[in-house]
Amino acid sequence: MYQLRGEYECSVDAKGRLRLPSSLLRQLGGSGPLSFVVNRGFEKCVMLYPKEVWDRKAAEVNALNIYNPKQRTFIRYFYRGATDVVVDDASRINLPNSLLSYAGIDKDIILFAYHEQIEIWSKEQYDQAMLDEPEEFSALAAEVFGGRDLDAAHDE
Repeated sequence: MYQLRGEYECSVDAKGRLRLPSSLLRQLGGSGPLSFVVNRGFEKCVMLYPKEVWDRKAAEVNALNIYNPKQRTFIRYFYRGATDVVVDDASRINLPNSLLSYAGIDKDIILFAYHEQIEIWSKEQYDQAMLDEPEEFSALAAEVFGGRDLDAAHDE
């Protein structure tokens, strides 16, 4: 299990290649080539999942009922643009043009790593999203975590 963290300013070259920061690569650890899956994020970003994390998430999605129209729609959107990528010898991954276009990425990006995944945002879109930060973060925290037994959540 990963516990990724950090914000990283990077750029994508004209061929859609992204060099992953060394501090992020250290968090991912492991030996041999690192494999990921990229797909569309919930907002206008691209999601980058370590392959084993993707496999767990895909198993959850595959358990949905394809005969339920809402679930079938979710399955389609979840898999839309999903692409396997491998880190090359220069610590780069190649992002598909369709995903770059979806997220409005042309050059400058922000990698936002948290939990077991990495969001890839155009710098402009990310900066705009951060402007929409709630005025009272403490009120949001109380709404999200209020009344929750955090000790029980840690035991899961």
